[in-house]
Amino acid sequence: MSVLLSKSSLVAIMLFLSSGSVLTSSDFRLRMPIDCTVGVDCHIQNFFDHDPGPGFRDYACGFLGYDGHDGTDLRLPNLAAMRRGVPVLAAAPGTVRAIRDEMPDVSIRDGGVDAIRGREAGNAVVLRHGPDWETQYSHLLRGSVRVRPGDAVEAGDVLGLVGLSGKTEFPHVHFEVRHQGEAVDPFVGLRRGDACGVGIEPLWDAQVLRSLAYRPTGLLKAGFATREPDAVIVEAGGEPHTDVSADAPALVFWVEVFGARKGDRETLRIVGPDGQVVTARTKTIAGNKARWMSYVGRRLRGTGWPAGTYRGTYRLERADAAGEETVLEISRSVTVR
Repeated sequence: MSVLLSKSSLVAIMLFLSSGSVLTSSDFRLRMPIDCTVGVDCHIQNFFDHDPGPGFRDYACGFLGYDGHDGTDLRLPNLAAMRRGVPVLAAAPGTVRAIRDEMPDVSIRDGGVDAIRGREAGNAVVLRHGPDWETQYSHLLRGSVRVRPGDAVEAGDVLGLVGLSGKTEFPHVHFEVRHQGEAVDPFVGLRRGDACGVGIEPLWDAQVLRSLAYRPTGLLKAGFATREPDAVIVEAGGEPHTDVSADAPALVFWVEVFGARKGDRETLRIVGPDGQVVTARTKTIAGNKARWMSYVGRRLRGTGWPAGTYRGTYRLERADAAGEETVLEISRSVTVR
């Protein structure tokens, strides 16, 4: 796999050679590595792991990630969004050191680990920024890489498109920063500061850091289906329904959230056109869940569902020392015709 350097990286190298200076963390600032709006059409699925042991702890002392994760995963909602084409962008000026662009876009659930052994990053671009810094952009769409080794790039230049190559189950870009060969969390930088929270000199520029403000819990997707939701179909963008027929075998409301915590209480319900509750369920979540899917539904009884609009609601409540609060509340609707 080759690595990519931007034009600003080339400038930094020239300055280094001429003045003997190095590109410090205060000089190195990162822009968004993906063309999307976090919380709207993409979100952070996994953060950098700060736990030195076998567990996981993100920079905010949360659990959004997994053991040993050394980057930031910015994911799309589904494969349909991937197929529309979402650009991956150079986060800083630099030079391309290496690329890979020939691996298929296949979920690890289907292709298996053996098929990508030694190439877990999938299609990727690596940029060098001066003598000490590198950024890597992994899991790109096959055939989408637009740069070649030795190319100079500016911050914001398109490197490729978000894909599903390598060791992944969902379309995303794994963005990794390295300083002198060691992975660095861009939310922290080289100076940790407090045990929980942004570092003294984070690498994101100020505007990006505000747009990436930490959200411990949030909605990924929600909608209606006519059978038990299939995670593969949901990931492919085949759900949700906006209308169903009166003879649908079942009516199911489902949600997928991130950051559900042990002890959280969730309540799902479906309310019919007449305002009456069709079905409902309340459950206490047994453990921390970086990603969590839940649903409630009822099979068809009688000759058909009464026509009209059905509303599904989801509430996630959390108790702590300060009391109980609703941390997430959403609703979706479907029309029976």
